[in-house]
This record gives sequence, structure tokens and C-alpha cells, in this order.
Amino acid sequence: MDEKLTPEEHHILREKGTELPFSGAYVHEKRKGTYFCKACGNELFSSDTKFDSGTGWPSFSDCTSATHVRFVPDDSAGMHRTEVQCAKCGAHLGHLFHDGPTPTGKRYCINSLSLDFKKEAGEDRGDSQ
Repeated sequence: MDEKLTPEEHHILREKGTELPFSGAYVHEKRKGTYFCKACGNELFSSDTKFDSGTGWPSFSDCTSATHVRFVPDDSAGMHRTEVQCAKCGAHLGHLFHDGPTPTGKRYCINSLSLDFKKEAGEDRGDSQ
């Protein structure tokens, strides 16, 4: 097991687990900032593309760079989906769906436990609501 990951993080990132809906730290995060891979620090998403999908997981309409993520067909759980992985370390992040807002039409449905968040300077509010 990765020494810096908690057992829950290891389950999500290395064993392709999923956290319970509405249980993650970043579901309701509203501050401006950037989201990074919890396992390796690779930059993944900007708060500028985050939106409330109502699904219970942090959702983004785009990634910061197409080279920072990779997509893998996932036919588990009795359905066809597209898994989103960190391109740098291969960590499981979540899934990509094509029911998001314009202009991309994409919804990156990402586990909070797979992310680290760094707020922008000046975003010093203590709450995430």
C-alpha cells in the first residue's frame, strides 16, 4: 500500500473503488482553486470547470490538460462507462459521462478521496459552502 495514502484513499485510487455519494470533502467545495491527484500531485481540474451535478460526487466539465488524464473503457458494474485515470501514475479518479453542461457536454464524475485541493490566494473563507 502507498504509505502516504489512507486505506480509504488506497481503495479508491489503487483498487478502483468508489466513495459513497455526498460523502466526499469536495462535493460542495465552492472556493476557487486547483485539484490535484492525491497519489502523485498531477494537476487535474480547475474550480472554473466544477459544477453541481446533483450526483453526490465532485463534477467537472473539463480537465486542465488532456495529457494529464487518460481514459479507459470500463464494463464493470453491468454498464459501459469510461474510467478516468491520472495519466502520470495511473490512479483511478472516477468516470467520464457525456451529460454535462455546455460547451463540453462532459461530466467528469470524480471521487473526492482521489483529489487534493489547493485554493487560490485570497480564497481564505473557512467554509466550503
